[in-house]
Amino acid sequence: MNERNVCIGDIVAIGSGDTSLLLQVSLPRQPCFKLNHRFELKNFAPNTWRSSRTGWYYRVLREGYVQAGDKIKVIERKWPQWTIERVQEYLHRQKDDDEMNEALAGVEELGKESRNAFKKRVEKSKEAEKRIAGTKWIDYRVTEKKKQTSRIQSFIFEAVDPSTEDTPQAGSHVKIRLGNGLVRAYSITHGSRGRFQLGIALDDQSRGGSRYLHEILKEGDIIQVGKTTAGIACIAPSTMASNHVFIVGGIGITAFLWLAEVMMSVNWAVQIHYAVRSGEDVPFRERLQEFGNRLVFYDKSKGERLRVEDVIKNMPWNSKIYVCGPQRLMEDVLETARAMSIPETEVHFEAFAADVGGDPFEVVVKNKDNAILKVKEEETLLEVLNREFGDVVGSSCEVGNCGTCKIRVTCGKVEHRGTALTEEDKQGEMLACVSRGVGRIVVEYEE
Repeated sequence: MNERNVCIGDIVAIGSGDTSLLLQVSLPRQPCFKLNHRFELKNFAPNTWRSSRTGWYYRVLREGYVQAGDKIKVIERKWPQWTIERVQEYLHRQKDDDEMNEALAGVEELGKESRNAFKKRVEKSKEAEKRIAGTKWIDYRVTEKKKQTSRIQSFIFEAVDPSTEDTPQAGSHVKIRLGNGLVRAYSITHGSRGRFQLGIALDDQSRGGSRYLHEILKEGDIIQVGKTTAGIACIAPSTMASNHVFIVGGIGITAFLWLAEVMMSVNWAVQIHYAVRSGEDVPFRERLQEFGNRLVFYDKSKGERLRVEDVIKNMPWNSKIYVCGPQRLMEDVLETARAMSIPETEVHFEAFAADVGGDPFEVVVKNKDNAILKVKEEETLLEVLNREFGDVVGSSCEVGNCGTCKIRVTCGKVEHRGTALTEEDKQGEMLACVSRGVGRIVVEYEE
């Protein structure tokens, strides 16, 4: 018996006669972080579900006794398509597959813990569909799809209607609506009126976005695009800084490439420290070569390491730092900057993903007659406000980078997430897309 041949709802008999026990497979186990410490292995717990080797739970249908030598026999299998491994696939990896989420939400034998997670995703998807229906989407055609590396492709999109006025800026984001119904936000790597370029890596743990773009979308296809929005990096790139230092890992170069090019074109001092898996994993190579000695490569396959402490310690005076890449890189920069007493306003982070779930909380909306709303575990405050009052809070990146969704907090404690607010900002504001209230908070937004 293992996760590949045991199915949700399986009824097994253990032993025989009047003392036989009846059990039913209910849900996959969800090992917690304590296993990391128990076995002294880093990431032990998450690796159990990544490999689907978690084990499973039974519910007791008939009590009895178990002893060594008892035979275990499957006497009923209602859901042969839902092995423990396959449930883990949609529970942890392909979380945005609406069809599978709805199917699993309907499996009555699935334990509440897992089944409720699928039910919430179904509810969230339907709410998102309502919001999307009210969004103004513009048709764009894929005019170029180009392989940059073995895992990164670039895409050029042009508006079907040539009179489109939308013009992206360096450092801006764009939301695109894919043919599979998903909506994703990406950093623009170059653009002009009615035209923009993206660089996208195929994520090993893709939830449907990058996989769709890499494997299904082709030149000539039409997708829908929301209005491009400016990120903080292009709203207020510190003109008071004498130098602009970019610390980047992997696909993170797409967040700043165009911005760095614009800075260089107006003779701003620019330096890029770029860490990659190997020299074969560098996208937009020709554009990067234009930076000359302003660009420093760190090739992991050659044993080269980007040492954040050395980069920051040796920065020229009056430098502003821009960071994008793996979470561990951004945490390293944050810790190093704090240790060196570098003000938060001099460090800008761009993240590609964010943890938005957490404990439920209540929010009192001051400028809506003190209406009281509940934000569930897998909901964001942004989603709840826009669902209740009709797209009243704007958003762009939705991972806490840009600050578009910030709202005022007049009372209560907030668990701040994201990078768009300084410690001073956090005294009276929060990012509705990622941050969460603790207990009950009071907020208001600009109408």
